[in-house]
Amino acid sequence: MVKQEYLDKAAVLIEALPYIQRFNRKIVVVKYGGSAMLDQELKENVIKDVVLLKLVGFKPIIVHGGGKEISRWVGKVGMEPRFVNGLRVTDAETMEIAEMVLARVNQELVTLVQQLGIKAVGVSGKDGGLLKVEKKLSDGQDIGFVGNVKEVQPRILFDLLEKDFLPIVFPIGYDDEFNTYNINADDAACAIAEAVHAEKLAFLSDIEGVYKDPQDPGSLISELRIEEARALIADGYVGGGMIPKLGNCIDAVENGVSRVHILDGRIPHSLLLEIFTNKGIGTAILRDDGEKFHHENA
Repeated sequence: MVKQEYLDKAAVLIEALPYIQRFNRKIVVVKYGGSAMLDQELKENVIKDVVLLKLVGFKPIIVHGGGKEISRWVGKVGMEPRFVNGLRVTDAETMEIAEMVLARVNQELVTLVQQLGIKAVGVSGKDGGLLKVEKKLSDGQDIGFVGNVKEVQPRILFDLLEKDFLPIVFPIGYDDEFNTYNINADDAACAIAEAVHAEKLAFLSDIEGVYKDPQDPGSLISELRIEEARALIADGYVGGGMIPKLGNCIDAVENGVSRVHILDGRIPHSLLLEIFTNKGIGTAILRDDGEKFHHENA
């Protein structure tokens, strides 16, 4: 008699099959951030997930932040991190530290991927003219070298994907005068996903997804259409940091990304569970006329 645990494993693999078929050779952008970047075991799990996506035929691109690590290094050199309306004030010295720290984090991720036998290349938003920016203001206030993405030149990413590399991007860009700017990683991931016409964009952060009632863990919304997402914001069900994140999701879907996922990166293998299982564990945002990928009987 075959043990049930083996039958269960086989069932999981069969459940994943239609998703592997559906997204074969499709580009998937993974925005990696939050606490999962600070815990070594979680970091390794995320990288294993992305490597698995590549090995089963997806074309993943990782876009990562590093805000907590930047704050740590700013403190190490005796500077006090300053924020205006939740945005880091980035003077020239802070910008220098941010670029150094993000490049260091980037190479750690490249190493983790290559340890698993996949070729990876670290890419700054300045490389190949990938991310061009304009100065970002916070309610009219100058917050230094913080930029909004105004143009994406994705050729370097297409070239790397064609040569079977896994691109890992950190969100540093430049303006018309070639000044260096820090970019919010969520914003960079959205802009890149739109530019490469990604089939999926997944946000790995410290939130489980979108709730109808933030006080009720049982009210997690598995699938959310654009108009429903807008209604949640307008009716006050969504607040704080979820508002810009959900806004980014809406923008991405409206600009050609087929489906956007909000996932809790603190849950081991949340990326695989969301993409390859019928129910999923986070929130997926799709067009109002978008195809429902999860099976109806899930």
